[in-house]
Amino acid sequence: MITITGYRLAKNKDEEQFIVLELSSDIEMVQSMETGNFYATARKASITSTFSEETTKGLLGSKIAGKIVRVESDPYDYPLESGEVIKLMHRYVYKPEEAGEVAPYSTLPKKMMSLRGSLVNS
Repeated sequence: MITITGYRLAKNKDEEQFIVLELSSDIEMVQSMETGNFYATARKASITSTFSEETTKGLLGSKIAGKIVRVESDPYDYPLESGEVIKLMHRYVYKPEEAGEVAPYSTLPKKMMSLRGSLVNS
């Protein structure tokens, strides 16, 4: 399960404001490759939404089905709290429980069946 832990306001290229939900996974134990010791952590990701700020505030703490998974990405610089900058080649994304692959939103098919069983063009 994933928890909605926060949100932030963002703007699109047309300067229209929208809400970005901040998500956290359940706690997980990870073993250090250097020391062999275990430490507790949680994966974090964010997704855009169409909610108002008022609605979003009411969603804080809500649980949603799915998980946060690591995916490969183009290399980018990531600043640490110490001031050191490291290069990463992955990011974390939300994956719904029922989805097989994380894929971009697709449009409706060119042809669909109506409820009456006839073929319609969209």
